Amino acid sequence: MKAVLLDGYTINPGDLSWDKLSDLCDGFTAYDRSYNEDLVSRIGDCEIVFTSKTLITRQVMEQVPNLQYIGLTATGYNNVDVAAAKDLGIAVTNIPAYATDAVAQHTLALMLELTNNVGLHNASVHGGEWEHNDFFCYWKKPITLLAGKSIGIIGYGQIGQKVGQIAEAFGMTVNVYSRDREAAVKSDFVSLHCPLTEDNAHMVNAAFLAEMKEGSFLINTARGGLVDETALAEALQSGHLAGAGLDVLGTEPPEKDCPLTKLENCIITPHNAWAPKEMRQMVIDVLTENLKSWLSGGTMNRRDL
Repeated sequence: MKAVLLDGYTINPGDLSWDKLSDLCDGFTAYDRSYNEDLVSRIGDCEIVFTSKTLITRQVMEQVPNLQYIGLTATGYNNVDVAAAKDLGIAVTNIPAYATDAVAQHTLALMLELTNNVGLHNASVHGGEWEHNDFFCYWKKPITLLAGKSIGIIGYGQIGQKVGQIAEAFGMTVNVYSRDREAAVKSDFVSLHCPLTEDNAHMVNAAFLAEMKEGSFLINTARGGLVDETALAEALQSGHLAGAGLDVLGTEPPEKDCPLTKLENCIITPHNAWAPKEMRQMVIDVLTENLKSWLSGGTMNRRDL
C-alpha cells in the first residue's frame, strides 16, 4: 500500500529514521509540511496517510477515494473529522499519552525558570556583570523557594499526576482542581493539564484569574485555547500574577500582536515540551505498531470505532 506523510518535520527534522514505517509500505513519501491546498494532490491514490496537525476534513477524504487509513503522529485528533472517517470506512489511529514524562519535566522547568531566573542570571554572568561585581553573589530578580508552596493542578490524568509527584518531591502541597476547586485556584502555582474542549475553552478568563492568589503563577503546557490571552496579559501587567510559564498559545506560531510575547514576566517556549528525541522516537515506534495492527486486522489505538 502507498503511504504519504504530510507534516513530518516536527517529529523527525533529520535526527531519526522513518525506515521502520516505510518498510511496511509499497511506497512512502514524507513531506516536512503540507498546506491545505496541497492535500488532495499529495494524498493522490495513497491508501495510507500520516499526519500531525494537517486538517483532514470530510471534503478532503471524499476527494481521495483510495484512502483507507489515517495515522496521527500525535495524541490529539481534533484535526481529523473522525465522524466522516467512520462514515467513509477510514481507520483513524493516534499516539496516546506518550509524552507524560517530557511534559511533566517541562512543566517543572518553566516553574523553576520563573522562581530561579536561571536564564536571566546566566545572561548576566556571560555579559560580564559578575566579574565587575563587588560581592560574591547577587540576584537581579527575587528567587522563590518551591518548598512550602502549593500547586493547583487542573487535569489530573497521567501528566497531572506526574507533575504532582515531582512537586511533592520539591516539598510542595498538591491541590487537585477536581477535588477542591477553591484550594487549587488559590494555590501559589496553577498548572493546566486538561484537554481543550468546547466547554472549557478560555476557562482561564478574567474572572478565573481574579480568583487566583495575588502574586501567584500560571503554568500551561496543555492547550493554548484554555486561556484568554488578553485577560492573562492584563493580570501579568497589573502584577496580580507574578508570572506565567507557557508552552502553548491560542495561535501557533503566535501572531505579531500576541499580547503575551512582549511581557518579561511571561516565559514562553514554542510548544516543545513533548519533543525530547526519546519521545519522538517513541512516536515513530507506536505509529509503526499502529499500522502493523491495522494491516493485520487489529484495532490498536483506533479512534474511529
